[in-house]
Amino acid sequence: MKSNLLAFCAILAVSTGSVVASAQAETTLRVAMTAGDVPFTGGIPDQGFEGWRFVGYNLYDSLVLWDLSRGDKIADIKPGLATSWKIDLNDNRRWLFELREGVKFHDGSSLTAQDVVWNFDRMTNEKAPQFNARQFAFARSYLTNFEKVEAVGEHTVAFTTKQPDSLFPYNVSFLMIVSPRRSEEVKNDADLFARNPSGTGPYKFARMVPGERLELVRNPDYWDKVRIPKHDRLVLLPMPEASTRTASLLSGQVDWVEAPSPDAIPRLKSSGMNIVTNAYPHNWTYQLNFVDGSFKDKRVRQAANHALNRADMKELLGGVALEGFATVPPSTVYYGNPVRYEYDEAKAKALLKEANCLPCNVTFAISTSGSGQMQPLPMNELVKSQLEAAGFKVNLQVMDWNALLQLGREGREKHQKVDGVNISRATQDPFNGMFRFVMSSQLSPRGSNWGHYTSAEMDALVSEALATFDEQKRVAVLTKVHEKMSEEAVMLFVAHDLNPRALSPKVKGFVQAQSWFQDLTPLTIEAR
Repeated sequence: MKSNLLAFCAILAVSTGSVVASAQAETTLRVAMTAGDVPFTGGIPDQGFEGWRFVGYNLYDSLVLWDLSRGDKIADIKPGLATSWKIDLNDNRRWLFELREGVKFHDGSSLTAQDVVWNFDRMTNEKAPQFNARQFAFARSYLTNFEKVEAVGEHTVAFTTKQPDSLFPYNVSFLMIVSPRRSEEVKNDADLFARNPSGTGPYKFARMVPGERLELVRNPDYWDKVRIPKHDRLVLLPMPEASTRTASLLSGQVDWVEAPSPDAIPRLKSSGMNIVTNAYPHNWTYQLNFVDGSFKDKRVRQAANHALNRADMKELLGGVALEGFATVPPSTVYYGNPVRYEYDEAKAKALLKEANCLPCNVTFAISTSGSGQMQPLPMNELVKSQLEAAGFKVNLQVMDWNALLQLGREGREKHQKVDGVNISRATQDPFNGMFRFVMSSQLSPRGSNWGHYTSAEMDALVSEALATFDEQKRVAVLTKVHEKMSEEAVMLFVAHDLNPRALSPKVKGFVQAQSWFQDLTPLTIEAR
């Protein structure tokens, strides 16, 4: 009896010790975002691509995902919830997607083709009970060429586009798939769903304090076993002030900081923090108003581009940037030979005088922080000073990041006194990097052509590219589009970011992809 009691006590001690060790061993990755609030958790997120980076692709999956496993080349798409896709040989407007079998939502239900149809109705069909106006607004620019979707089997979905669209799979990558069962439990109330969301992603929702934090936990049953998170908990903290993010990292309150201030980088390095950078498809520009105000005159647009001393901007950013002379970075395969607007203050003044716009009054809408916005306040002040030295009179209309994104979605009709919007953009694929800013079918508020640039020649080039399914031949057309965007000076080109972030030395295993998105799942955190 005594030996049995001793044995039981020994087992209990081991068991209790295991529980304590397990509790102590929980690892947490704490991220300081540039966002002013927690991104929306109910499907397609807000807060720009930072929302996709930290919430969208962690709680959810799309049919098509991004390969973020390496840092030596620009990331491209890969299979996600769809294992493959192809164009219908009998109809070049019809895409067939084969779904991955055995995928489970966080609520335990299985993914089917009907679930995909339900999700696209949620984003596009105003008559559907699950239709959500906010998700429609977030998805709209990716679905302007979408016509219909249908299930043609339990695991096959057919999409039909309005016109041939060789780039359609890229647009699908931004559309998150949510659980219809969880949505129906809350009577398709998007806000209630967001408080207890269910996706298929590598992390599950744990808890949220609005404006303060979002906590996600690893999904041990994730369908991609290689990407089951190697840490237990992910904590996302909105910190729009760069100085606050820096102080939080130095004090040990966070492990990861987005966009550290350039002047803080030497101190962070000397404190043992890892500063990680990499080229990526990024464009820090101003979209311009082509209907109201001065920028409808091409000479004024050219003058503004010649007024910028981009070397000064690079110096302001501590060298962590590329000077921007065109829409996409020079490493892009379809970069071509765009017009290069070198700094020339005298030429800028001459162009303004020729356009009878001296001084030339312009108003830019800008943000205090945000995804990909780099250091928006000092950068905009430098742009303002350089433009004013060349003959412009610049008014900066400052607002928070989400408000600026809303202004961008609404378009110039509601903001006719705004001459340009400073929203950094991703250029990882031709549609999102170029087409949506110059297509007539993308005129806001239907799409992302905020300033209503229109050109029959440009529309013809875009249509030709979308109808060209041979990649090599398509590159030649894309090059013409890019060169024409520069010749027309469709934007005020400033810089391409090198995507700096600061990591605690306790964070191991990070590979910085050449992408707006990053894979957090491989990271391990040393015990504190």
